[in-house]
Parts: sequence; structure tokens; C-alpha cells
Amino acid sequence: MERIVEVAYKYMAEAWRKPESSYVKGVMKERVILWRKESAIRRVDKPTRIDRARRLGYKDKAGFVVARVRVRKSGYRKLRPRMGRRQKKMGVSKIKTPKSMKLIAEERAGRKYPNLEVLNSYWVWQDGVYKWFEVILVDRTVLPELNLGKGRGRVFRGLTSAGRKVRGLMA
Repeated sequence: MERIVEVAYKYMAEAWRKPESSYVKGVMKERVILWRKESAIRRVDKPTRIDRARRLGYKDKAGFVVARVRVRKSGYRKLRPRMGRRQKKMGVSKIKTPKSMKLIAEERAGRKYPNLEVLNSYWVWQDGVYKWFEVILVDRTVLPELNLGKGRGRVFRGLTSAGRKVRGLMA
């Protein structure tokens, strides 16, 4: 039985690697129409990408929660200076955000569910306006054996994979 599950996950991962040329694109086109009408942070029963969720530590048991987070895609813009001298380089557009969209999604989920700890997250889909991520959250009181470290707020201390990447700890 385990071998069958491994093979199934392998084919799922392969399909998600190139969604344009697999069955994933057709399925997700229909789902995204509904997702746009939902709230920005929504708790879901089962992960959309079960293979990816399992690889990041998700288990289908009490204490694990998955939330789908919608983040708006956009460039980072600053207000144009209105007073003082005119700078040669205004510094208004083409400025990059210090955080990735994935980290922003994790932080929003962490704020929405303060009693849960963010374990990890993964990309689900994107269109012209939004990106969707699924964030895996864990209830510490139900699963103390996970050893998520001391204190609360792994995501706000930059201890998730997206946070460690932003801090330059992962290549």
C-alpha cells in the first residue's frame, strides 16, 4: 500500500512541476474562480497539494490545520517626495520588497490564528492579480512532541523556510 501512495505522490509532484502541460491547469482554472470570491485567509479541510504538504511535515491528524492565503501581486512602490530638492534617482518605482510574498502569507496566517504555530507553506496557484499559498499550522497544545522550539511566533522570528531564506540562511 505504501508503494502505491509513493508512486501516486511522485506523479502528482510531476504534474505540479509543469502545471501548464498537465491536468492541473484545467482543474485549477475552475477552482480559482471560486477562490477569488472567498476571503483572503481561509481554513481548508485538506491540502490542495497533498504531496507537497506531506513533504513539509503535514499529517492528517488532530492538531494540523491548513489555511489558504491570498496575497495580491504587485510591485513595491514608495510615495513620491513632494518637498525638498529633487533627487536624481527618485526611488519611487522598481523597489523590491524586503520580504517574499510567501513570508507575507505565512505572517498573515499567523496573525489570523494566534493559537496556532506556522510550520511551513507552499505555492498553490497564481493569476494576473493574486498568488495563493497554503500555510500549514500546528496546534502546540495538541502536538507537544513536535518540538517547535521555545516561545511563540516562529514565523515572526524568521524561523520558517521562507523566513530563513529572507534572512540569507538558505541558498
